[in-house]
Amino acid sequence: MRIRRLSKVTNMADNKSTERAGKSRHMTELLSPAGDMERLIMAVTYGADAVYLAGTRFGMRAAAGNFSDEDMEEAVKLCREHGVRVYVACNAVMRDRDIQALPAFLERLQSLKADAVIVSDLGALALAKKYAPSLGVHVSTQAGVMNAGSANAYADLGASRIVLAREMTLRDIASLREKTPRSLELEAFVHGSMCVSFSGRCLLSNYLTGRDANSGECAQPCRWKYHLIEEKRPGELMEITEDGGTFIMNSRDLCMIEHLPAMLEAGISSFKIEGRMKSAYYTAVMTNAYRHALDAAEKGVPAPPVWRNEVNNVSHREYSTGFYFDANGPGQYQDDAMYDSDGEVAAVVESCDDAGNAFLTQRNKFFRGDTLELLTPGSEPVSFTASEIKNSEGADIESTPHPMMELRMRLPVKAPRYSIVRKMKRQNR
Repeated sequence: MRIRRLSKVTNMADNKSTERAGKSRHMTELLSPAGDMERLIMAVTYGADAVYLAGTRFGMRAAAGNFSDEDMEEAVKLCREHGVRVYVACNAVMRDRDIQALPAFLERLQSLKADAVIVSDLGALALAKKYAPSLGVHVSTQAGVMNAGSANAYADLGASRIVLAREMTLRDIASLREKTPRSLELEAFVHGSMCVSFSGRCLLSNYLTGRDANSGECAQPCRWKYHLIEEKRPGELMEITEDGGTFIMNSRDLCMIEHLPAMLEAGISSFKIEGRMKSAYYTAVMTNAYRHALDAAEKGVPAPPVWRNEVNNVSHREYSTGFYFDANGPGQYQDDAMYDSDGEVAAVVESCDDAGNAFLTQRNKFFRGDTLELLTPGSEPVSFTASEIKNSEGADIESTPHPMMELRMRLPVKAPRYSIVRKMKRQNR
């Protein structure tokens, strides 16, 4: 999904995100990934209280689009206009050359008025307090904080938040919360990819491919399909396990959308959606779903089932609840490393009148007669049939075969800009 530059996107008057200008109206923070500007816009549009992102250096996701100096300035400006906080990742393993370059970057973030920096290195933490004292300091999950002693030690050094190790149970988190000051915020992952290693600390990618996972360049060899080869039988691949499973390190994805009340009770301050390398569509759908589910949990009422079902409409591996209810973790899914989803983005709304006459840009091919869904910020998806499709000149067309082509459609309701039309994969045609 491609979205126009900031000069053309700052007007979100039709978007409920403008209601959050200034102080957030939510008790608990929903934190969404922003791998680049288009994903940031979707996070803001669909209800994030905060976003996390990175510059072109120091972050743990080198393959994400990330933000140049110019983009970073635009991103912080956009978020501040809509009451969304910005946290900048500086959590890669720091070598001497990185530490030497870090002060200038920190000073730049402070001048832009970012809200916090995410670090995993003690030297980076010390430099943040020295060169950017107005920034909050969040200790990354890469630091592997699993006990109150470590959390309090980081707090004494000036940390304002701990991003908890993914290996903690909710009981562990509740215990840590009781033994730490309330001023120290606790952040935990609520959705996304899991890692076979401890809190992302892995050398497998380095060893097999030369790509440093701890500097954001992981090749994800834990997802590969492994076989044995006997020395005298080259080329003869043998299954590793008795039942034929050879994806021996493939972790299930995390999904806690049905368990947010339990996470709130444990004392978590910020609910983090993983996925800076995932699509803008993923960012929009997951932010929208967890926004509604978290709002319901804060009110003490069940979330409508539609939001639980939304997590199946993005590309994902088999879901689990991670370590939250079982210290032994989610276990590995050994059958395959395939992704699945029930829907895919078909088009994005650029403009729409009160009657639902919309101008859109295509993302994936779809046909007249397809069953589609309209996803708008703050509302449940609406199903409809593509009864007619027109090109940009207004001529009837049967399908949308050209990437990013401009088209016109009649939508079932008025839809604000950045609403998503998606195609459900199980069609009746």
